Formats: sequence, C-alpha cells, structure tokens
Amino acid sequence: MARRHDLVGLTVLALLTVRAGHPYELHRFIVDTHKDYITGLPRSLYHAVERLARDELIVPVETHREGRRPERTVYEITEEGRAQLETQLRRLLEEPDPDRRAFVAAVSLIGCLPPSEAARALRARAATLEGALVGIDAHIRAVVDSGLPEILMLEIEYERRLHQADLDWAREVIERIEKGELDWSGTVKADLLG
Repeated sequence: MARRHDLVGLTVLALLTVRAGHPYELHRFIVDTHKDYITGLPRSLYHAVERLARDELIVPVETHREGRRPERTVYEITEEGRAQLETQLRRLLEEPDPDRRAFVAAVSLIGCLPPSEAARALRARAATLEGALVGIDAHIRAVVDSGLPEILMLEIEYERRLHQADLDWAREVIERIEKGELDWSGTVKADLLG
C-alpha cells in the first residue's frame, strides 16, 4: 500500500479474506458496521479498489449485471494481498502512533491475523509503550527538579496517562489471547459479515 495508513485499502483486503465481493457490497458492509475510521465513502472505497487491483493485491474474478443495475465487478484477494494485509496489520498493532484511527482500524481487523501473531504484535507494542513511559517519567522528573510550574507539565501528564491506558489494554488483550478467551474461530468472519 503506497500510503502510510491506507485504512480503506486495509479494510477492503480484510473483507475480501472472508469472501469475494464487489465494491458496493463492501461499501454497504462498512456503513452497516459503522467502521467510522473510514472517511470519504464511497469515493475513497472505489479509489482503494482501483489501487489494490492495479497493485495486484486483489483481482477481478467475474463481472455481472442484475436487471437494470450497473455492471458490477467481483474481486478476490491475492496471496500477495493477504501478505500485505498481515504485514500492515502487524505494523499498525506494534507501533504506537498519534493517529489513533489507524490503531482502531487495526484492532477492528485483528482477527485477520493468527492469534499468536496478534499477541506477538501487541507484545511489541507493550514493549514500546513501556519504553516511552520510562522516557516520559524521566522528563517529568527533570521538569519538577528544574523548579518549573506544574502547569507546564499538564500535556506531559496527559500523554503519560494515554500511554499507560494503551499499555494496560494491550496487556489485558494479550492475556485474553494467551488464555484462549478470545475465540478466533468464526468470530472474525461473523464480525466481518455483520
């Protein structure tokens, strides 16, 4: 995917892991399931499908027309598309990013990864967050020791709380995955199919 966070393309790839479909079906699913991290519908969806097809991450498998409706092309994901989906999902899960929409999208589609891969990605995220918290705590201590007013630390305190909440959530989900409390068999398809 050419763009840093092609959330529409990522979602199209994920949906096509369940079954082949045409853009209108994908659009309806995105709207019906409130995948609110996707913006600019339907144009962004059609552009994503064109991009994914051009990059051979999806391929057309049939074209049909129902009655007087426009002709619709059905697409399916390629092996390269599956690999790209997994790589992008792992990256979005592993790397904390100020653009939280990207992480929300990755969490929404986490079931496209095997449980062990999802847990591994979240462990990498947790390690990064732990390191960030150590850095933030050192920064707070330095500001306090300098005698600057606490009012200047509010944004740092806020950032620390966000990182801590993210870390706590990641640890909980890792534990649930490792205990087998999250059912990967069918939950993903059921969620993706609505």
